[in-house]
Amino acid sequence: MATATQPAHVPLEVYLKSSFEPDAEYVDGVIEERPMGEYDHSSWQHAIELWFSQHAQEWAIRVRPELRVQVARNRFRVPDVTVLDRNLPIEQIITHPPIAVFEILSPEDLLNRMITKLADYEHMGIRTILILDPKGRHFRYVDGRLEPLPPEPFDLPGSACRFDLSAIEKLLD
Repeated sequence: MATATQPAHVPLEVYLKSSFEPDAEYVDGVIEERPMGEYDHSSWQHAIELWFSQHAQEWAIRVRPELRVQVARNRFRVPDVTVLDRNLPIEQIITHPPIAVFEILSPEDLLNRMITKLADYEHMGIRTILILDPKGRHFRYVDGRLEPLPPEPFDLPGSACRFDLSAIEKLLD
């Protein structure tokens, strides 16, 4: 009878001093690889970055791709795009809840792993958690569940930011 092997425990200090291509996540002592983005994934990531960057000064934000976010003492996640409050100090690894995080689905993404990741974001206190699927289905994660993303623009809580899906879709390349 075959037995499942447990992933090796990696000390936090080793993770923090290591670099991964693409960056990996750290969950309770286990390094989790992130799926490699394909063209559609990269296009969505770039369009979101462009949209928020165009409004960065006006909305007093910073927008960063693939930035480590410490969601709990032993958990580090790497959202595809993170929107930060410009009034907070710059951190090399984010410890204050960002205004928003965006995950763009890849074909390799597993639903149960993604839900765990989204719950980590919510537990940290992130109020806007959006999931965009290049195949056209988009969601927001609220109170432990996925809700379809409304097509009309909406304000991001706790900020001057506005999310406009149709404007972002126009930025896709």
